[in-house]
Amino acid sequence: MRGTRLLIALIVLVAVAAAGYFTLVRRPELPAERSAGNFDPALVAQGRALAAVGNCIACHTVPGGKAFAGGLALPTPFGTIYSTNITPDTETGIGTWSEAAFQRSMREGVDRAGRHLYPAFPYDHFTLVTEADNRALYAYLMTREPVRQEAKANELAFPLNFRSLLAGWKLAFLDSGEFRPDPAKSAEWNRGAYLTEGLGHCGACHTPRNRLGAEDSAQHFAGGEAEGWQAYAINEASHAPIPWDREALAFYLRNGWHRLHGVSRGPMAEVTGNLAGLSDADIAAIATYVADRMGTPSAERKQAADRLQQQIAGSTPAPTQADSQTVPPAVAGMPGAKLYAAACATCHESGRAQPYGGLDFRLSTAVHAPNPQNIVNVTLFGLPPADGEASAVMPGFAASLSDEQIADLLAYMRARFASGEPWRDVTDMVRKTRSGEHKVAVRPADGIERAPANVGAEE
Repeated sequence: MRGTRLLIALIVLVAVAAAGYFTLVRRPELPAERSAGNFDPALVAQGRALAAVGNCIACHTVPGGKAFAGGLALPTPFGTIYSTNITPDTETGIGTWSEAAFQRSMREGVDRAGRHLYPAFPYDHFTLVTEADNRALYAYLMTREPVRQEAKANELAFPLNFRSLLAGWKLAFLDSGEFRPDPAKSAEWNRGAYLTEGLGHCGACHTPRNRLGAEDSAQHFAGGEAEGWQAYAINEASHAPIPWDREALAFYLRNGWHRLHGVSRGPMAEVTGNLAGLSDADIAAIATYVADRMGTPSAERKQAADRLQQQIAGSTPAPTQADSQTVPPAVAGMPGAKLYAAACATCHESGRAQPYGGLDFRLSTAVHAPNPQNIVNVTLFGLPPADGEASAVMPGFAASLSDEQIADLLAYMRARFASGEPWRDVTDMVRKTRSGEHKVAVRPADGIERAPANVGAEE
């Protein structure tokens, strides 16, 4: 009798668990609806600005391809995910999505057919977006050019190719609900927090992730990786030699460069390229919020920054010879010294102002960072020119310098311009990056649509 009761209890528990699991996993398909397309132009304009904040075009457009048609390869530690077509094409895009279907995808990460979406689509941030802003985004996307382009199949290892597993991931890591303002903060700060944490999804790149691909909330903005680049820490752990402040951040986000921090590149070039069309008020709000998250620099760091700015303001272009009296003999004698004099000093010690002159490496976050991946990328592949407009540009040295020469060059730069420990295994990092084993996306300074094909990636 007791055994029967235990068996019944076990069956009930299994049934309840199964019911709960299928309730969580199985989401209903929403009816196909074609948008009437008669959206208020003001709503469409609002959606365009919001799409710029979300950098939607960057992930949903293959460089050189049709805007928003999808197909961009997004490498992850779990395999390659291809972005989807979000044009209003009725067969291959979202042309049959109702606003309710779009709202659900943004809030819950579920498509119109009821399938769970992979968090490469950052709905863990987009869940914060208001219903009104989602409506504006919907209006904007539904008024884009329809493009017929089938979605590519994702390349994920078993069992990650089963979308039902995402229900468990969401249960563990997705905090749903709209953004809630902090009453203790200003309206500008809250606007900046809403844009940064929501549509801007800055943490998706600038926050490290755990083994399951979720952002580590305990290390918010402490630095991450995106498309083969290091996304620098944008909190108190920042390695920028001159601490960022609100004004510098606002200028950088508006223009894509700053005289004390250099030019945006890699995935960040897309971000600043998109934000160039945002209102001054929203740019200022984002800068206010991020500057607050970065905190006030310590007295020691501020003093070091003040000394560095005084040195740079009072310096003349440094001699470029490896035996220069201004360079410590131990550093001047390094194998990379002559390479630096021949390949780098002409631009980076010319005194020419940003964004067209080379950044003084004493100001370079890439040289001061603990991970040299970004300076490896730039040295190999340079900074391509934008198409049809003036832009920052730098030649790549992949064709003229060997892996060992680039490693020697970077070791010299690290020793001369930064105070951190020497980088390790740089030669191997250069080899992997050059060969494409470590895939890197290379873009011009404006970053948008005119980007060349990914260097090292399969076509």
